[in-house]
Order: sequence, then C-alpha cells, then structure tokens
Amino acid sequence: MSYSVKEIYYTLQGEGARAGRAAVFLRFAGCNLWSGLERDRAKAVCRFCDTQFVGTDGPGGGKFADANSLACAVQDQWPDGAQGLPYVVCTGGEPLLQLDEALVAALHGAGFEIGIETNGTLAPPPGIDWICVSPKADAELCLKRGNELKLIYPQAGAAPDRYAGLAFDNFFLQPMDSAAREENTRAATAYCLGHPQWRLSLQTHKLIGIR
Repeated sequence: MSYSVKEIYYTLQGEGARAGRAAVFLRFAGCNLWSGLERDRAKAVCRFCDTQFVGTDGPGGGKFADANSLACAVQDQWPDGAQGLPYVVCTGGEPLLQLDEALVAALHGAGFEIGIETNGTLAPPPGIDWICVSPKADAELCLKRGNELKLIYPQAGAAPDRYAGLAFDNFFLQPMDSAAREENTRAATAYCLGHPQWRLSLQTHKLIGIR
C-alpha cells in the first residue's frame, strides 16, 4: 500500500514513559476521530487535539509508494554514526489507519525499534515494540493492553478509574493543554498523589521549546 505522511523529524520523545529518548517521529496524515479541520472540531469525537496532521506538506512528509521507501525516509532522519538503538515513534493523527505489517517489517529491517501512539480504537499489526494508548471518552477502546496508557486529563466521561484495570505496564495522566492548563496540571498532580498507580506526564517538548 502507499502511505500519506504529514512529517518526519528527529527529536526527543516529549511525553510519557520514554520522555527524553531520542527518536524519529513519523507522523501519518489523517485520523478517525477528527478531520483535523477547525470547522469540524465542535462535532468531532476528539475535540481537544493539539496536533496538525492534515495533508502531506510538513518537513519530510509526502506520499510514499511502498513500505521500503518510507522506511528509508525514516532512516535518513537518524544521525549517521549515532550509538544506541534507533527508535521511531509512529503517530498522527491515528497511525493505525496506515501502519501495516509491511511497514513494521521494513522499519525493523532498517534497524529501528518501533513505538506507536494511538487512540486505541483500531487493532495494531504484530511486531510493534512499544504501544502507547491515549483513550478518548467517546471512542470505543479496542486496544486494551500495551506498554503505556496515557490519559489526557480531565476528560468528561473518561475518569481514570474507567481504565485502571486494563492490562498496561504504565499508567499516566497528562494535563489537557488548554486555557485551563495550570488548573488541569494541579488536578492531575492531586489525582496522582491520591492514586499512586498513576504517574504524571508533562509535555516536556513544549516546556523546553522543541518539536
């Protein structure tokens, strides 16, 4: 299959269990919970998304005819001669609309460990090394196990105890980035203090001014 990619870039993972790790971000275009257009936000399943994933015009983005060509584009972003296991984070939008077995095989063949950040509404192909699910209140959760559950907080209808019994290795609350971010951060901090199963996730890439 062909792939539509918004952007590919090298950075540090900003959130969750792997915050601070060098990674290539492979951002796919498109999502199944919102068109990405502001005119549609009010009626979207997810109305608080802060990511631009429309089109294929970002740095490194474009249309890729096959898995090998996309894997090569990802590999080109990893620094030459860098030590450590190369790591790619497949994100979006919703990466599982496009990430398939062929691309997983091609990325592994290029030497990458593969992580995904998904809304959990679609089943993943086999072979993904790190699965991070960020559930949305009004979307049915299909993917109920993985390495990391990262819940944007607060969400009406998505109290943390709704997800606390699922089979994830790590549970994170991440304050919703909105006009009420400081209030949301205080609320998430208080919840984590009262419920130590949960850890606080901050968007460190925004705090230090990187992508």
